[in-house]
Amino acid sequence: MLDNGYHPETITAALQKLYPQIMTKIRFELAPKPTKAEKAAQGKTGFVPVATRWVIERSNAWMERCKSLVKNFERTLSHATAKLNLCFIRLMLKRLANE
Repeated sequence: MLDNGYHPETITAALQKLYPQIMTKIRFELAPKPTKAEKAAQGKTGFVPVATRWVIERSNAWMERCKSLVKNFERTLSHATAKLNLCFIRLMLKRLANE
């Protein structure tokens, strides 16, 4: 789910040039904006997060808290992927330990 500030066609075209097979694994969709009537029914004004998009944004924020991922110094995609996996493993272990 993308914010309405993004353009899925542009992102898709850029990714297909870089890695053509990626579009078999992911798809982009614009997040629906709640109308003023929907916000009023919920008793909210201003910014109202869309639930599914919010999950993705929170995951990205948690990932950025890993100090080793702040700057990407990895030379290969496999090393960068391994660091991402370690970051989320650490996050899940911390959550499991709290339960």
